[in-house]
Amino acid sequence: MAKFIPVDPFDIVIFGGTGDLSRRKLLPALFHRWLDGQIPETSCIVGTARSEMDTKAYRQMAKEACEAASGDNWDSKEWARFEKLIHYVSIDATQEDADWATLKSFLTLDDARPCVFYLATSPRLYVQICEALGKAGLAEENMRVVLEKPIGTDLESAKAINDGVAKVYAERQVFRIDHYLGKETVQNLMVLRFANMLFEPIWSRNYVDHVQITVAEDLGLEGRADYYDKSGALRDMVQNHMLQLLCLTAMEPPNKLEDDDVRTEKIKVLSALVPISGDSAKKLTVRGQYKAGVKDGKPVKGYLDELSSDADSATETFVAIKASIDNWRWSGVPFYLRTGKRMSHRHSDIVIQFKPTPHSIFGEGYESANRLVIRLQPDEGVRLFVQIKEPGPGGLRVKSLPLNLSYAESFTVRYPDAY
Repeated sequence: MAKFIPVDPFDIVIFGGTGDLSRRKLLPALFHRWLDGQIPETSCIVGTARSEMDTKAYRQMAKEACEAASGDNWDSKEWARFEKLIHYVSIDATQEDADWATLKSFLTLDDARPCVFYLATSPRLYVQICEALGKAGLAEENMRVVLEKPIGTDLESAKAINDGVAKVYAERQVFRIDHYLGKETVQNLMVLRFANMLFEPIWSRNYVDHVQITVAEDLGLEGRADYYDKSGALRDMVQNHMLQLLCLTAMEPPNKLEDDDVRTEKIKVLSALVPISGDSAKKLTVRGQYKAGVKDGKPVKGYLDELSSDADSATETFVAIKASIDNWRWSGVPFYLRTGKRMSHRHSDIVIQFKPTPHSIFGEGYESANRLVIRLQPDEGVRLFVQIKEPGPGGLRVKSLPLNLSYAESFTVRYPDAY
């Protein structure tokens, strides 16, 4: 039986409420939380953006987004109840005359009631929005601000954003989200590692040959050209999602399952990463950009074609990195990170490739090394490849087959999306 944490009534304001992230992820996630009984009826959801529309039109947009995300599980009766929580206010937070009064009229400005401002906008607007919220009196103790990745484009801009936000909100009020950490199989990484004595003794350079972390997308830009061309695969995926996966794979056991303890162990991993620059960047990294091709029997545009007819961008849509962690546990073990758009199929996984047996008594011609595959999406699960005897006459033949744990087959409860 699923266990849900009780939630008190709250207000949430989504800046960028008409954008791609809100329609594909945030609004459907809120509706699913409603279906699971985690959003009280007295809560309030306010979408804001520069687009001119009324609440009725916004609710219709939200309905279409949530219905598409729900598929065959769409519940129109529950939607009719849920949509009463949704409102819309047209606000350009960068303008002095922004209509904060109307926004505040929807909020229950009570010190005991949580209020969350979710910034699903371009990172360049984070500081401006936070400053405007502060001037409008919306930075009280009970209020929180959520920042989406990427936070800045480099170290200097990231520091500038964090410093600007810190002038309005205390650190305990700021939440920087990486939705990959919300995936069930990602959260299962620590359980798999630290709750099973089977793996801990062999989870090191002594038995691991290499580690592969792959996040492959089969889609192109999907209307995100302006954002993506300024970011590229390295900033969009590697410096957040993939480094988080690397940290969870390589970190030491935390003292406790507390935020600070887990963060401390992650920082140790990042500190031990061998820097890549200059000549080493040419040897240890690969960048690429997808061209026009065919997907599912239909022609698809190349990256430059999706930007514009005269675009000449060098932004990478594929990147592969050979990373090294210079510490006691992982010295000498390569970590291969790769991610890209318009790949042959969508999948994300972590592969722990163990070393082969030191001596084979079964001859040659078979795979002698075990492999642990942690499938993050789709078909979430864990597979441990072991060697067994292939049945039948004709001599002893060794074959590699998986011990398979499928989330879909093992758990009947609907587990939530990463958001």
